[in-house]
Amino acid sequence: MIRRSLVRPAVALLVVLLTGVSGCGVFQSNDPADSAARAPSADSAAGSTEQQAPYDVTPLLHPAKKYFGVAVEGAPSSMAPVDAFSKTVGKKPNMVGSYASWGDGFNAEGAKNVFADGGLLYVSWEPFKPGLDKIADGSQDAYITKFAASVRKTNVPVAISFGHEMNGNWYPWGTKNTTAATFVKAWRHIHDVFGEEGATNVIWVWSPNIVNPVPDVKLKPYWPGDAYVDWVGVVGYWALTGAHTFDTLYGPTQRQVASFTDKPVLISETSSEPGERRRADVRGLLQGIEQDKNVLGFVWFNIPKRADWRIQSSPLALAEFKKLIAHDAFGFEVPRS
Repeated sequence: MIRRSLVRPAVALLVVLLTGVSGCGVFQSNDPADSAARAPSADSAAGSTEQQAPYDVTPLLHPAKKYFGVAVEGAPSSMAPVDAFSKTVGKKPNMVGSYASWGDGFNAEGAKNVFADGGLLYVSWEPFKPGLDKIADGSQDAYITKFAASVRKTNVPVAISFGHEMNGNWYPWGTKNTTAATFVKAWRHIHDVFGEEGATNVIWVWSPNIVNPVPDVKLKPYWPGDAYVDWVGVVGYWALTGAHTFDTLYGPTQRQVASFTDKPVLISETSSEPGERRRADVRGLLQGIEQDKNVLGFVWFNIPKRADWRIQSSPLALAEFKKLIAHDAFGFEVPRS
């Protein structure tokens, strides 16, 4: 579990990469999604073109090799930070993590940048407001439809995780302010709107936090159903204290998930806190992923927020990372069609 202040690589640390726009005038809405839905999109400004058949994500769902992902400041709007990371660790990632607030437009150019570089964009879509109930009841449909249409028109593969870490109490869409039933209803509604827009080039990632810090919150009530999810994403960081093996950190969550679905698992957000254990943590993470047939890969959070999560901040851990990520099991180029 990493609080938002630790994971936002952009403005104000408590907001996402692209802050939702809120109006201050009498005739403007305080709902960022309403503002976004009313604003002309870059797609419409450029004019419409005949769409190709949707990109088929099926080959990406169960790849023969592991995904190697990274979240770095500045990407995917620019791929220069990803290139710099690639030089640091000796291998190019094929997944790039990003964050978007409810109300943000879809970063079409960023998705194209990642795809052109042989990778898959991963978007953590965070519904800070107006609330899951408003999403579930259809009052946000103009925004959802516009976002979905942009994803469809961009027509490159995109992984989307809506409302990650919903089993924690640190986000407004978590256990403190809403219910599992409302989360499920909102998830299914978003998925259905995307389907109506023909945006089938999305890999849907249901991404709870590891259960270790919230053992009393059961995951099954939050499960939207196999028809609505492609991957299970697990958020779990290696801290200075607590679990420090692959099984003790991720095992309890994987076993609970396995009781209600057999969808493959992506370690969707992880890093290791700098300290004496960091080299061993890196070894445990990469060896565990390589050996676990049900785990698709991982996204490494390489952004300094309170702790310096960047792998290059620890020379011994970096050396271990470089040695293990060089294995043939990690990395492949996402097919162009």
